[in-house]
Amino acid sequence: MLRKIAARLRGLAAPAPAAAAPPRAAILDQYVRGAPSDANAVDIFKGEWWSALPGRWAGVPAGNLPLFDDKRMHWAIQNLGGVTGRKVLELGPMEAGHTWMLEQAGAGSVLAIEANSRCFMKSLIVKEVVGLQRSRFLHGDFEEYLRGPADRFDAVIASGVLYHMRDPVELLQNIARVTDRVFIWSHYYAAAPIEAIAHMRHRFGTHVEAERAGFRHTLHRYQYGDFLNTNRFSGGTEDYSNWLGREELLGALRHVGLSDIVIGEEEIEHVNGPCFSLVAKRPGS
Repeated sequence: MLRKIAARLRGLAAPAPAAAAPPRAAILDQYVRGAPSDANAVDIFKGEWWSALPGRWAGVPAGNLPLFDDKRMHWAIQNLGGVTGRKVLELGPMEAGHTWMLEQAGAGSVLAIEANSRCFMKSLIVKEVVGLQRSRFLHGDFEEYLRGPADRFDAVIASGVLYHMRDPVELLQNIARVTDRVFIWSHYYAAAPIEAIAHMRHRFGTHVEAERAGFRHTLHRYQYGDFLNTNRFSGGTEDYSNWLGREELLGALRHVGLSDIVIGEEEIEHVNGPCFSLVAKRPGS
């Protein structure tokens, strides 16, 4: 009997097993515990950047492309007659590299419209990191903006956007409603060069005759396919777009009144298809 009582008392005195620590709340991983820095802001999208940051921010790890010192934009600014004091509309700023260049060149104001939410947020990070002062970023579809009662602009920057449109001629028509000067960098459809690119040839399917505002042209349907499977995707708002051929692109510009055209660098054998830079103006502007 005494042994049973002693065993019971030993059981009562034994410490209770330690409770398991509660799991760390996932939301706490969204906090930075170190001192504020530009790198902390850029790291929100770590591994997703395309652009290398400029000047004294070059040491902040981002991307590799020199989009803050882009020779295409240097050429554009020169052939637009400069942008000093001018009101500029930028379509699809992506990571604000060209926006930075426009401010550095003296633009009076830049309105940059970005539909991709990740690119919009990256542009806002860049705005804070490099200290953009005369640029405003809007989150939304610039096609819808241009379809409405948009303001007039001294110049429009349409770099890397035309070949992401489903109706590229409509975009050119609407650009011509708001400006007398536009810079375009774009891919265009050319059967032989594209057929020679293994990762591109299968992306084109139908080739459809179309008409917009009296301009007849062919739309070459392009499927993004596996390009959609990444957070770095920065194309159009659907899973396909329509490309124009080179001469039809130039013809569309003339049709909408931007017929004073200067062609810059052209790369027939670009890894993603033929492309060129151009500035188109309304004659006498």
